[in-house]
Amino acid sequence: MEKNKEKYVAYVGTYTHGSSIGIHLFDVDVEEGTLTERKVVPVNNSSWICRSVNGRYLYSTADEGVAVFQVKEDGDLELINKTGIDGMRGCYVSVDKEGKYLFVAGYHDGKVTLVETHPDGSLGEVKDGVFHKGLGSVAERNFRPHVSCVKMTPDNKYLCAVDNGIDQVKIYSVENDKLRLADIIRCERESGPRSIRFSKDGKYAYILFELDNKVEVYSYKDNGDDPEFERLQSVSTTSDNVDQLHDAASGLTSTPDGRYVFTSTAGDDTVAMYEVDPETGLLTKQFALPISGAYPKDIAMFPDGKHIACVNHESGTITTFAIDYEKKLLIQKGKPIKVDTPNCILITKEGVENWNESDARV
Repeated sequence: MEKNKEKYVAYVGTYTHGSSIGIHLFDVDVEEGTLTERKVVPVNNSSWICRSVNGRYLYSTADEGVAVFQVKEDGDLELINKTGIDGMRGCYVSVDKEGKYLFVAGYHDGKVTLVETHPDGSLGEVKDGVFHKGLGSVAERNFRPHVSCVKMTPDNKYLCAVDNGIDQVKIYSVENDKLRLADIIRCERESGPRSIRFSKDGKYAYILFELDNKVEVYSYKDNGDDPEFERLQSVSTTSDNVDQLHDAASGLTSTPDGRYVFTSTAGDDTVAMYEVDPETGLLTKQFALPISGAYPKDIAMFPDGKHIACVNHESGTITTFAIDYEKKLLIQKGKPIKVDTPNCILITKEGVENWNESDARV
């Protein structure tokens, strides 16, 4: 089967205190850059979703902790189990590159949780949990830790725990099912780091800052004992001449080939595109354009790298766009799709027949 003939689906996690009841499943038209809703899979308050390394399972945050689904060949989801995480509901989930662990970020309780995974995709025991300590300096964040993202480094050596409340990224190694603090990236006070993503070659990290409305570039390497991060660049995520006090950088993604990075910013309600220098990892901002929706909480690239989808939390919509890289434009594809309070979007292969580890969102 040719790569461009492979079928893709999109999973959109939502809050369920309104009309939505769970994860919305969409069929993806890659060539047209459009989504067609197929069904909704019940789960309570899906803030973030990720797929297992072997592609057979989907993990979602839920009120009960984490919900585990088997991915069918047509992309449909069948619930396997739900497991508690010995804490408040998480906001972000991810897996390591060997499929041994699931990590959960706790925004409400400032906790990083490590859960073992079983070969059948179900989740086992909570192996470790670390509560962050410290004080932030912005009253709206209640002066306390808020872990907003957990992601392994590309070499699978360290877990990066982004803490939005205390302006830090804590770096952990995983040793004998336990988290060991290896380093701390101390960000500017009141910057509000939200998420982290690595370059395709693994040499650079991009950190998105919710309060400063910027994306920063860090070099990354492992010296054999501990990780080394060095800040190289800081770039605005917003359009020009906006009141950044009322904006919040929200989404972060990149093209499949790693040549471009994209961010979204709520309030400004825009998506920004940056060209990546392959030698230095530095970003050159190309545009920040409106997305025809309110609060673009998450964004996702289509597998062709030519289209992008925005889930707009406040307007309750999903908008998709074709990307004109030469003219530096976004061209909207069809009408906004109505979805109540969407939080996240994962565009992925439909089944597991042609799955490989590089397809996993890790």
